[in-house]
Amino acid sequence: MPGLPSSSPGGHVLEPNLSDNMQILMTERDVSAWSSDRLRQLLLSIRVEGPEGVCLMTEVSKLDGEASINNRKGKLFFFYEWQLKASWLGTSVGGVKYRGTVEVSNLSDENDEDDLDINVSLCKDQPNTPLLDLMKRTGVKEVRRVLTKYVQDLKSEFSQGMILPTADGKDPSVPAKAKRNFVKTRTQITPSQKSLSSPTQTSTGVLIPTCGFNLQESFRTSAEELYETFINQEFVQVFTRLPAAVDSRKGGKFWHLDGSVHGEFTELVPHQRIHMKWRFRTWPSEHFAAVSLELEDHGDETELRMECRGVPAGQEGSTEEGWKRFYFNAIKQAFGY
Repeated sequence: MPGLPSSSPGGHVLEPNLSDNMQILMTERDVSAWSSDRLRQLLLSIRVEGPEGVCLMTEVSKLDGEASINNRKGKLFFFYEWQLKASWLGTSVGGVKYRGTVEVSNLSDENDEDDLDINVSLCKDQPNTPLLDLMKRTGVKEVRRVLTKYVQDLKSEFSQGMILPTADGKDPSVPAKAKRNFVKTRTQITPSQKSLSSPTQTSTGVLIPTCGFNLQESFRTSAEELYETFINQEFVQVFTRLPAAVDSRKGGKFWHLDGSVHGEFTELVPHQRIHMKWRFRTWPSEHFAAVSLELEDHGDETELRMECRGVPAGQEGSTEEGWKRFYFNAIKQAFGY
């Protein structure tokens, strides 16, 4: 139809210019899913402390919006617009807990970070507390900081990955020979199609040699309490003493130790079993181990049996030691189990 741009494969749009002999190639990429995950991760890492006590983010209950990147004439344009609502939990110096919310209605490329409307409040059934002042004084600054970090990460993450084509569709920044080598490498390293539903299967995002190990540990607590310790975000942050995010449902994602570890729950049987995809940040990209935690309650203590398969060869020793130190021993020290 006259007057409308014509489409080409791959999400490109060829727009007519003033000259019939010139066409501008424009590309667009939807980064809403990446943005949603990154915003949740950043918001759930917030923890503020003061004379009034400690407050931390526990849940992102609303995250509506979208984000995209456009490449036009070799220049990148970032578009994003989000409305969000998160819950926070405060603990006073006396140990009393209070709950509240944080709302941001205007996170977008049209607003500077200093112009964000950040509203902090207590839940309706909560009495007044000095922790609200702590959140308004320090919590708002942290929310503003992590939202600014999201924008910075968005631009740094995709500035190199977004194709910058010329009129003929070629990337002028990458020589033809280098591009051919890159494609060859990509075809040699392909994702595994094996299911992660069973903890005994080896989960490999890339084809590398792997190994595994088993651990057994006893905790002086009930299976119910030990189970909650692993899947409750507040408890994870207590025993690791670092920011964490935990979506405690099947298919829910988590990251521990300030992002050094992340993964996804593949099976959750309350008080009995936890199966997960688990990876350390320095492992090959997209590579996960399959971890199984089996809990057996013996009344005055709970026996935990761990099976870990799919660890990159040569790293089983450090991975096993990491689980003992940063999970098992840390839980015992933090909660007296």
